[in-house]
Amino acid sequence: MNRKRFVKSNLCPELTDIPPLGLDSTTLARAFRHYYTNHLGRDKSCNLLHYAYEALALVVRDRLMERWKKTRYAYDDSDCKRAYYLSLEFLMGRSLGNSILNLGLDDEVAEAMNRICLDYEELADTEQDAGLGNGGLGRLAACFLDSCATLQLPVMGYGIRYEYGMFRQRIQDGFQIEEPDHWLGAENRWEIERPEYTQRIKFGGRSEFYADHDGTMRCRWVDSRDVLAFPYDVPIPGYRNGTVNTLRLWKARATADFDLGEFNAGDYPGSVAAKNEAEKITMVLYPNDASENGKDLRLRQQYFLASASLQDILERWQTINEGDLSDFAEKNCFQLNDTHPSCAVAELMRLLLDEHKFGWDEAWQVVSNTMAYTNHTLLPEALEKWPVRLFEQLLPRLLDIIYEINARFLKEVAARWPGDMERQRRMSIIEEGPEPMVRMAYLAIVGSFSVNGVAELHSKLLQEGLFRDFYEMWPEKFNNKTNGVTQRRWLSWCNKGLGSLISDSIGEEWVTDLGQLRQLKNLVDDQAFQKRWQEVKFDNKQRLATLVEAECGVLFNPDAMFDVQVKRIHEYKRQLLNILHVIHLYDRIKRGEAENWTARCVLIGGKAAPGYAMAKLIVKLINNVARVVNNDPEVGDKLKVAFLPNYRVSAMEVIAPGTDLSEQISTAGKEASGTGNMKFMMNGALTIGTLDGANIEIREEVGEENFFLFGLTAAEVAETRRHYDPHAIIEADENLSRVMHLLQSGHFCQFEAGIFDPIIGAIQNPFDPWLVAADFADYVKMHEIAAVAYRDKKNWTRMSILNTAGSGKFSTDRTMLEYNRDIWGLQKVPAHPVGEAKTDPARALNGTRDHE
Repeated sequence: MNRKRFVKSNLCPELTDIPPLGLDSTTLARAFRHYYTNHLGRDKSCNLLHYAYEALALVVRDRLMERWKKTRYAYDDSDCKRAYYLSLEFLMGRSLGNSILNLGLDDEVAEAMNRICLDYEELADTEQDAGLGNGGLGRLAACFLDSCATLQLPVMGYGIRYEYGMFRQRIQDGFQIEEPDHWLGAENRWEIERPEYTQRIKFGGRSEFYADHDGTMRCRWVDSRDVLAFPYDVPIPGYRNGTVNTLRLWKARATADFDLGEFNAGDYPGSVAAKNEAEKITMVLYPNDASENGKDLRLRQQYFLASASLQDILERWQTINEGDLSDFAEKNCFQLNDTHPSCAVAELMRLLLDEHKFGWDEAWQVVSNTMAYTNHTLLPEALEKWPVRLFEQLLPRLLDIIYEINARFLKEVAARWPGDMERQRRMSIIEEGPEPMVRMAYLAIVGSFSVNGVAELHSKLLQEGLFRDFYEMWPEKFNNKTNGVTQRRWLSWCNKGLGSLISDSIGEEWVTDLGQLRQLKNLVDDQAFQKRWQEVKFDNKQRLATLVEAECGVLFNPDAMFDVQVKRIHEYKRQLLNILHVIHLYDRIKRGEAENWTARCVLIGGKAAPGYAMAKLIVKLINNVARVVNNDPEVGDKLKVAFLPNYRVSAMEVIAPGTDLSEQISTAGKEASGTGNMKFMMNGALTIGTLDGANIEIREEVGEENFFLFGLTAAEVAETRRHYDPHAIIEADENLSRVMHLLQSGHFCQFEAGIFDPIIGAIQNPFDPWLVAADFADYVKMHEIAAVAYRDKKNWTRMSILNTAGSGKFSTDRTMLEYNRDIWGLQKVPAHPVGEAKTDPARALNGTRDHE
C-alpha cells in the first residue's frame, strides 16, 4: 500500500486551525442528527436502536479525537519517558457509557437524547461487549489503561484485535455450548485504522550467518513466511482531564490477498490459502492449546503481538530521534502482562542485533533495563512452556537468541553457586527431557529488571516457591503490586444510585481519590443514610433479578440474600464447593430444617475453557442442581439457583451492585489476587472467602468482623496435603456425607446415570489439590453465620457501608502510581487544552512512512 506523507506546505490553516467542538446539549443533538441522517443514511422510518447508538458513538468519538490529538502533541513536546503495556487480553467491555462519563458529558448527552425522545443509557446497552479478553487478566489490563489516562501518565497499550472473542457461552440441557462470539460483526466505532504503521512479522525459515563490511559476524532471518500486522487504535479517555491515551490492536493480514496465478489456473482454494492462514492468527482469542495445532497458533499469537509492538515502538522512536537509539533505554519501558508476551525479551534482542547492528552486550543492556514482568498465577501449569521443536519450526532466529541468553545466564548461576548442577538444571530457560521445552516465565525473569506479583501473599509465595531460585539470585528484582479496579467503571458508572449517594454525602473527590471513601465510616450509624443505602441496594437487586429472569428464566426475590460467584470456571476457584453447599441447603429444606430460614438466591456464572472437561462438568452439575431445586415446590422461595450464561463485563456491571454476599472461595495459595472481590466490596457486598490472594488485604482494610472467613491457610493447605484423607472427612461430617449420598445416588442426574462420577471421584481423591472436602465444614459454618447476620438488616447495612468505605486501597489509581513509582519512572504530562495547537500537526503526519 502506498501512503504519501503530508508535508508542512500542504497543510492550510483551514485544516489545522479547527475550532473546538461544542459540548452543550444543543450542539450534541445537532451533531447526532447529522450522523444519523447524513452519515448513516437513516430517517424517521428507521426504528432500530443500533443506528441511534452508532450516531451517538460517532458524536462522542469526535470529542475524544480532539483530546486524543492534543494528548499526543503534549507527549511529543515534552520528550517524556513512555511505558508500553503488552497484553494478550484487554477486556474493555462497552465504550460509549464509559467515554461519556470520562468526558463529563452525562447530563448534556442525556438532555440531548431527551430532545430526540431517546434514552442514552438504553442506547449504551445496545453496544456489544468487545471480545478482547477472557477474564480477570484482560479486565485488569483495561482498568490499568483507564487509570493511566486519568493520572495523565504516557502509557500505551498493545494487544491483538481478535475478530472473534473467546466464545459465546450458551447452556443446553445443562451443558456449556460454545458458539462464535463475532463481536466485530458490525463496524466498531471505537477504533481507527492506522495502515501507515503496518509491520511485517516473520515465521518459519532459518537463520543465516554472515560477516558484515567490517568482518563482524551477523545473522539474518531468511526464507521466512511473513504476515502483516495491521494496527487499529482505540482511544482511552482519562477522567475529565483532557487526556486520551491509546490502545493499539494488531490484526493479521496476508502480504498479498490472493495468488492471481493459482486463481487463473483454477485453484480457487489455493489462491486464498496464504490469506486465510495469515488471518487465522488473530481470528480467535486464546485458541484451545490442547492440540498441536492449538499450541502452534497460540505461540504465533504471542510472537505476533511482541514483534509488531516492538517494531512499532522502535520505528516511532527512530522517526522522532532521527535514527538515534543511544538513549532508548532511558526513555522507554515495557510491562509484560503475565507470561504471554515474554517473547518480547528475545524479539527485542533480535531487532537490536540483526536490524540495528548492536553488539550482544549493548543490546542486552537495553533489553534488561526496559523489560518488566508481571506474574499473575501460582499454578505451575500456567507458566507457559513451548517445545523447542515448535520454536525451531516457527521462530528459529528467536531460538538461537534464547539459547545464547540461557548460556550466558547459566554462566552467572555457576559463578554464584559453583558446582550446583541441580540448581542450574532448575533455573535453566531450557528444560531438558524427552521433549525439551522453553520456559517462558524464566525467559521473562532473566530478561527483566522488575518482577512483580499482584497481591502480598501472591508475591510472597512466588519468592518462596515458584521463583525461589531467582529470588535468591536477584532479590532486588522482586516486588509486589496489589491489583485494583477502576472506580469510574465499577462504581460511578455501573452503580449510579450508590455513586450519587456517596457524592451527595462526602463530595465527588472519591472518583479520582478512592481513599476518600473512608469518610463513609462517619455515616455508618446514620439512620437516614442507612435507609438511603438500603433503597439503593434494593433497586440494584431488582435490576439484577430482571437480568437473571431474562437470561436464566429463574425468578429471584430481591428480599432474599443474593449469594453470587461469577468468575472463570476452574477447580481452584471452587465453584464445586459452592454447589455442594447449595445441595446441603436443599437437603436441609427437604428434611424440614427450615426454621428461622434465610431466603437465598444463588447466582453462579463463568466460562469453562473448551478443553477443560472437569470445569465443563461442574457447569453441568450446577445447572442440574438448579433444575431440581427450582422446580421443587417444597423448596419454593427459600432457595433459588441460577447459572448465568455468557458472563461478561456488561453483566458484571449489573451483578456487582446487586450482590449481598460475594463468594471468593479459592483454595488458599492458588488465587494470585482476584479483582472481582474488589468490585463486589466497592459496591457494598460482604465477602465470604479464604485467606487467599487479595482477600487477605481486603479483610485487613474492612476489619475481620466484616468479612466471613473460613478454610485452611496456604501453610495449612501444604501441611494437609501430606496426610489428606477425604474419605475420613466425609465419614466424620454428617452434612457432607448426606451431600455425597445425594450425588452418588444420582438424584441430580436421574436420566444421565454416572455422569457426575468424575466429580465424585475428584472430591474423594486423597490427591485432590483443591481440598474441597477439607474446607466444606468450615464453609458451611460460616455460611450459617452469614445467614443469621443477613436477617439483621440494620447491622448488615452497617457492614455493607464499611465494605465500601474500606475499598479505597483497591483502586487501580493506587496500583498505577506504585508501578510508576517503583518501575516505570514516568512524569505526569497534562494534555494540551482543546483549541490550543502547540505542536505543528505536520510533525505527526511526517512521522508516517510509505508501505508497498
